Amino acid sequence: MVCIRMATVDDLLQMQTTNLWCLPENYQMKYYFYHLLSWPQLLWIAEDFNGKIVGYVLAKMEEDESQPPHGHITSLAVLRTHRKRGIATMLMQRSQQEMRSVFNAQYVSLHVRKSNRAAFHLYTKTLAYEIHDVEKGYYADGEDAYDMRCHLVGGGGGGGEDGGGGGEEEDLVTKNMEMVTVS
Repeated sequence: MVCIRMATVDDLLQMQTTNLWCLPENYQMKYYFYHLLSWPQLLWIAEDFNGKIVGYVLAKMEEDESQPPHGHITSLAVLRTHRKRGIATMLMQRSQQEMRSVFNAQYVSLHVRKSNRAAFHLYTKTLAYEIHDVEKGYYADGEDAYDMRCHLVGGGGGGGEDGGGGGEEEDLVTKNMEMVTVS
């Protein structure tokens, strides 16, 4: 069983460790702190029954006022031992839902290596991202990146209402934590 929940400051070191195990693009701890302090609603982790973080999404809101409000996925990682179980999809959907409901984001952007076929499949087939552009030499090793976007609709990806929340109070445990069975 894996728990998907909002990240806290206590999770940042394990998030960084997960990043180091999974991805060639790595960040200093201050970058994780910056995200958590600026957009705490957008950082989500997947935690196993022992409390070990097995995946995370690190996201932010772009601050370019010449563009409509939109989010950006900075990093998504799931340990190899926990892949192919829908964890990345759940992390992405949760962060996107908060982008829409909290920040009124119109779309979400991300970059993905052209060679990363598994991630490309996740983004295009499962999460409905589309290629917006190709950024030549985007990565430190010179590899090109797809600049991808997913347009958000309704009230935070739930496919329902248009934004406002309607005055319903949500149970914080339900809002901030989801239990997921993975086999």
